[in-house]
Amino acid sequence: MQKYEFNLSIQELEKRTHKDYLSTKKFLNPDSPEYLSLQEGDKIALKHLCRAGIIIEKIFMQLDCIHNLAVKDFLEEEIKKDNKQAILTKILFDAQKGINAIDTMYSPINLIKGIKSTLGKGVYPEDLSKQEFHTILINMLKEKKTDKVKNILTQRTVVVRDNQELTGIDYIDYFKEDFNKIADELDLAKQTSTNKDFNEYLQLQAKALRKADPMLDAYADKKWATLEDTPLEFTITRENYADEMTGTIAENIELSNLLKENNIFPIPKDFLGCRVGIINKQGTQTLTAIKKFLPILAKNMPFNNEYEQADFSQTNKKQTMVDVDMVIATGDCGAYRAGITLAENLPNSDKLSLTIGGGYRNVYHRQIRFISDKEKLQKILNETLDESQHKYYLDEADHWFTIGHENVHSLGPKKGFEKLGKYANIIEENKADMGSLAFVDLLTELGLYTQEQRLQIIVTFVTDNFLKSKPTLSQAHSVRTVMQNYYIVTRNGYEIIDGKIHVNIDKIVPIAKEMLAEIIRIQIDGNFSKAQKYVDDNFVWTDNMELIAQKLQKVSKTLNGKLETSLADFLVK
Repeated sequence: MQKYEFNLSIQELEKRTHKDYLSTKKFLNPDSPEYLSLQEGDKIALKHLCRAGIIIEKIFMQLDCIHNLAVKDFLEEEIKKDNKQAILTKILFDAQKGINAIDTMYSPINLIKGIKSTLGKGVYPEDLSKQEFHTILINMLKEKKTDKVKNILTQRTVVVRDNQELTGIDYIDYFKEDFNKIADELDLAKQTSTNKDFNEYLQLQAKALRKADPMLDAYADKKWATLEDTPLEFTITRENYADEMTGTIAENIELSNLLKENNIFPIPKDFLGCRVGIINKQGTQTLTAIKKFLPILAKNMPFNNEYEQADFSQTNKKQTMVDVDMVIATGDCGAYRAGITLAENLPNSDKLSLTIGGGYRNVYHRQIRFISDKEKLQKILNETLDESQHKYYLDEADHWFTIGHENVHSLGPKKGFEKLGKYANIIEENKADMGSLAFVDLLTELGLYTQEQRLQIIVTFVTDNFLKSKPTLSQAHSVRTVMQNYYIVTRNGYEIIDGKIHVNIDKIVPIAKEMLAEIIRIQIDGNFSKAQKYVDDNFVWTDNMELIAQKLQKVSKTLNGKLETSLADFLVK
């Protein structure tokens, strides 16, 4: 077995794994009423779904870094020897799902010496530089190897060296044995699961895992997007934020032009995760209240006549949403890296299911959004927010805002994002935030929010828009937060008075509308240089942001986080 050298000292590991620095999100336990109230068949199915999720995590780790599994084996062997450094390192390794991550201060966490995160993660050769990548593709295109290049630049291939060229191998073929095992678990779950629609989805998903055919994924995605009234939740998540290599293509004019001439559109690689849970029916009913307003929101999107609109009419079920009590989150879905996702709107716009009449589905993670330390939250407010506006801060308002955010992902332009390269995800997340904020007044007029909820959403959003530290450009979700913060303050949306935030409430929605229009214009134009300039102009960390950041650091020491999944552990033991 290969030996590795630990990168973090015992002292650093003890700090980062201490409860003050390592937050814990607790998922369902074996005594949870949500689990106990399930029918016996669904309880058995849940066990197989959790097992499938664990195998998906194994695949994710290889997509994330080619050394992850070997390091995992090394840590487990060292733990048998009662190696304290290995024990503590494994806690962080399990929490962040791999060797490399960033913490809540956006500082890189590398658990093993000599192994750092690369642009291409584990989906491109580890020694492949950006320059060599571009050169190889240019040469292959000039040699008319367009089909081979197209296969390299899809979202579902692992890229390997092939003499002086590159070759893309479909995930299903590359990880054939493990995908077959996942499919077997889904087949077993289908045998006892009590819901017909859910079982049909499991059957389609299992079939898609056994054969490298994107259309099979499309059929499974299309069915999955309709699920709303089922006891159980199972999702194989496919997000592309981690791939920083494919997005660099937009920086190379010669390569971009050659791809355009050959009708090839590079799509960043999917990183797989899994969510398993139990549908919370009361929470789901609350979520679906916004559905009837989606056609109105679509009509109010900027420049809505310049792109194809999604059909959100009441007769066309194109947007479903569910609230989920979480049992397990694995791989990309469960990786705690600076934070962990509150909700997801899938499938993404690059997925084939959307071309065959499929829709979108929002899934909200109940246990992740719960605030466990109200006392710490109050200390943060005391340090950072004008006392007169404390009454408007409500952690539940963040959930309402997130509902808007996820739904806005389904609105607006859906094509040409690849032209924006590494800025595409930043711009899209920016759009979702500003859309959610821009529609607050309209949704209040329509009766979805009360006047008090309107105030709570606005003040909570602006307050939460302050970070503990300046992120790097690779952190799309956090970069857009800084951009919004800067955009809002330059238009007098808030002030810092006596070291605390005071929100100029009535200015926020008009500012959000202004920024949303600028974002949509960039997406429609598909111009890399414009996107780059927009991010550069607005990704500005001000002195006041640093002031609030220092206060946040004083109150909240959290650097990393982990999931506690006692029900899943019980089911798969």
